Amino acid sequence: MNYLSAENLSMSYDDKLLFEGLSFGVDQGQKIALIGVNGCGKSTLLKLLAGVEAPTGGKITVRKGLRIAFLSQTPDLPEYATVQDVVFSADLPEVKLIERYEELLAQGVEAADQQQALQEVMAEIDAANAWHYEVRIKQILGKLDISFLDRNIGELSGGQKKRVAMAQALIGEPDLIIMDEPTNHLDLESIEWLEQFISTSKQSLILVTHDRYFLDSVTDEIFELTDGQLFQYKGDYAYYLQKKAERELQRQVETEKAQSLFKVELEWLRRSPKARGTKSKSRIDAAGALKEKASFRGQNQEVKLQVKGRRIGGKVLEIKNLRKAYGDNIILDSFSYTFNRRDRVGVVGPNGVGKTTFLRLLMGEEAADSGKIRMGETIVPGYYRQDGFHFKDNSRIIEVITEAAESVEMSKSQTLSAAQLLEHFLFPRSRHHNFVENLSGGEKRRLHLLRILMTNPNFLILDEPTNDLDLITLRKLEEFLADFEGCLMVVTHDRFFMDRLIDHLFVFEGAGQVRDYPGSYSQYRTWADQQKQEAPSMVAAKPAAPAKEAAPKNRSRKLSFKEKREYESLEGEIEALEEKKALLSDQINGGSTDYEALTTWTKELEEVTAELEAKSDRWLELAEIAEG
Repeated sequence: MNYLSAENLSMSYDDKLLFEGLSFGVDQGQKIALIGVNGCGKSTLLKLLAGVEAPTGGKITVRKGLRIAFLSQTPDLPEYATVQDVVFSADLPEVKLIERYEELLAQGVEAADQQQALQEVMAEIDAANAWHYEVRIKQILGKLDISFLDRNIGELSGGQKKRVAMAQALIGEPDLIIMDEPTNHLDLESIEWLEQFISTSKQSLILVTHDRYFLDSVTDEIFELTDGQLFQYKGDYAYYLQKKAERELQRQVETEKAQSLFKVELEWLRRSPKARGTKSKSRIDAAGALKEKASFRGQNQEVKLQVKGRRIGGKVLEIKNLRKAYGDNIILDSFSYTFNRRDRVGVVGPNGVGKTTFLRLLMGEEAADSGKIRMGETIVPGYYRQDGFHFKDNSRIIEVITEAAESVEMSKSQTLSAAQLLEHFLFPRSRHHNFVENLSGGEKRRLHLLRILMTNPNFLILDEPTNDLDLITLRKLEEFLADFEGCLMVVTHDRFFMDRLIDHLFVFEGAGQVRDYPGSYSQYRTWADQQKQEAPSMVAAKPAAPAKEAAPKNRSRKLSFKEKREYESLEGEIEALEEKKALLSDQINGGSTDYEALTTWTKELEEVTAELEAKSDRWLELAEIAEG
């Protein structure tokens, strides 16, 4: 069943054409990911489909009675409305009944008339068989951490507004959900819940996301918007990369063929210029079309980030007994850690637990209550802020970069100017003198990232670097960071990004406690899930004696000779497997068009990942005994 159809859709702003002639349909149950470079018009296309904006050409036909929910990157919610008004705004009788029920409960039902009103509403809910709405609504609000129903929208942060808008979209049970970067401002646990919620629903979906795990879990088709055209692929992201490479290779062959033919036609046109009027008009027109095809270059989608590394001395960064609290909210409590060269740390934990505050402490932007932070003399930090870079009014793109540096030395004894590096970052020279204020959100973030890299840091601190970046830029950023010789610390909700780059985690658990976990995020999630499953049985089997009396027995357990040798060899084996995993990931994401090779690499990556997880779990088990 067709839900929505677009015919010859075109959109332009002033003299900038985003796309034209787009035609496609969205069917019942279809789940589509829309991808493309920042600034290509993805968000605009979503707005057109949601009816927020009107196209400059073509038309969109929507099935009669179809319920559409639209979640934009920056939701436009009424500032003076309460959160409850917004999340219960769906025009469904069942939702209105649940809203009235919740209002009565919040008011209290001591008076007889209030008790009577509550009984009447409960009877109506029974008659409408709507109690499952109450369960669904409480689940959505709980998972999105929305407990402030009585607050006004104007009092909320940007992240809170995004979560309220998402709750509004999900509670209304639309037939078609249109989402623009839904995982922004969500913590990892909420993303995993949303992933499960959407993937098991029967609703149709169109979304823009940079999260590849999320993309592969919830969508089954990819629409790529590039060069003003739309290309459709049925399959996951790896399949899309394969087919895209094949399409680009075919386009390159056609362009080279057209260039050869155009040379012949050009010679024909140049012969006997005085007789030009007698030449075949159709052949002249065909030569013009051939010239256009021969000159096609497509978008430069290569981002070269191989900057020459800055030397790191013996001392990197030392944190000792760091404490930070805001009243009763303890962020850190006696936290200590000494960074080594090429440390690659991921910082994870629920929203509001203090991850960004921790980064600001390290950068000296906030003062600790107690403790010390000592940074080595050779360390040059680069700090990518979650809230972006505050550009000066009327700044031009080229000026933002040259303020940081006029040029940068690359790894192969090559120096690139600011203009050349901008081109590598998908900013063509024709746009270098454009005003920054006219860039899209993702383009501003890309420019912010480039400005930081121009300073050639050897300690990179990245706070949510994947937000609003397109997948092409992300892949190239990952390639750069994989080869980065300095230290890396990342706060991100992008699990793919973290799994590829991080070798251990700082897990903020609340109340100032930070767990240093040796492994990737996926390994940590597996371990955490096992801990949750084992917890009930451990409580049930807990002996009557106090735990401290049983402790000596655990401490007396020593590694056997065989276990000690296994423990010593595992570290090297794990390191070799991690290198192999990184190599396979690079091969898969390298744009190869060899389908058989891609299939082999993918299968081998699955086997290596499974073996790596098994050996890491065994290493943790032996390490616990050795340290006990």
